[in-house]
Amino acid sequence: MSIPDRPPLWALFGEGLSGFEGLRLATQWQQLAGMPRGSGTVLLCPGWQAPEVSMLPLERFLKTRGYDARPWGIGRNDGDVPELIPRLADRAAEEAARSGAPVALVGWSLGGYLAREAARELPEVIRRVITLGSPVIGGPKYTRLAPFYRLQGEDLDAIEDAVAERARKPLAVPIHALYSRLDGVVSWQACVDHGEALAENVEVKTTHFGFGLSPAVFRIVADRLARDAQPLTS
Repeated sequence: MSIPDRPPLWALFGEGLSGFEGLRLATQWQQLAGMPRGSGTVLLCPGWQAPEVSMLPLERFLKTRGYDARPWGIGRNDGDVPELIPRLADRAAEEAARSGAPVALVGWSLGGYLAREAARELPEVIRRVITLGSPVIGGPKYTRLAPFYRLQGEDLDAIEDAVAERARKPLAVPIHALYSRLDGVVSWQACVDHGEALAENVEVKTTHFGFGLSPAVFRIVADRLARDAQPLTS
């Protein structure tokens, strides 16, 4: 599949409508109470340069469904991927030890990529990963951030190769990759996982910044998490 270097300009302008997802969430909150309940710890991983509070609406929703949803505990996502992957894996291991069962990870944008890679490192402590508008290939190459990384002297082709090299080790946990053709930050084609046997690709209609507020996204997240009817044991 050919992947454009970045999303089209019209999609970037469409990001200005992301706030409407908040209105939809407010009007549909009561309806979301009908989504399946579950249990277990869910760590929420924010996107590039985003604070943990950016995941608060999803955190509150998941708590209503019975989950011990909590921030990833690392603070703002500063984008230092080589450092953040092992830190997130360690956090997952800590929470799994605390609760006595593997945890689920839900990550937005770069946070989703970090969640995937943490699961690749320590699948025994992570039971399921859900990514929201996350580039699963190419790193930042196929995103609106590509020019920024180039200005910092980063070799995006080398990053893409490094991402592909890591992916040679198959993921051993279920992955649900949510993507949107309306995404104005990450090329949607880069969010589709064609390489992992345990991956499910799910299309939604929202903007990149709308993933954390979209009722449609919340429904899918609740449905996939509920597939773990009983907490797994390591």
